[in-house]
Amino acid sequence: MPKGHGVRFRVDPGDVPPEKAARRLHLTLAEFLEKLPRLRARGFPAPDPDTGMFDLEAIDAWRRARNLMGGDLTATPHLLDARELDRVRRDG
Repeated sequence: MPKGHGVRFRVDPGDVPPEKAARRLHLTLAEFLEKLPRLRARGFPAPDPDTGMFDLEAIDAWRRARNLMGGDLTATPHLLDARELDRVRRDG
C-alpha cells in the first residue's frame, strides 16, 4: 500500500498557545503571564475557555486598535474620518 505524501501545504494556526501569543508581543512567557491581567483590563483578547488558546487575529486587531486610539482602549471608540486617520498615522 503506497504511503501518503504527508502535509501538502502549510496551515498557519489561528489559535496559538500562550507561548506564541507572548512571542507575538515580543515577550517571554513569564513576562506575558505577569502582564496579562493588565493587558486583559485594557481589552486584550481572552483565551478560548476550552482550549486555552489565543486568537492571533484578535491580538493583531487589539494592537492596531490600541495604536489608533492613542493607547487608551478604555476610551469610548469613535470612527475616524480620513483627516483624523491621516493625522494619527502621521503623528502617531
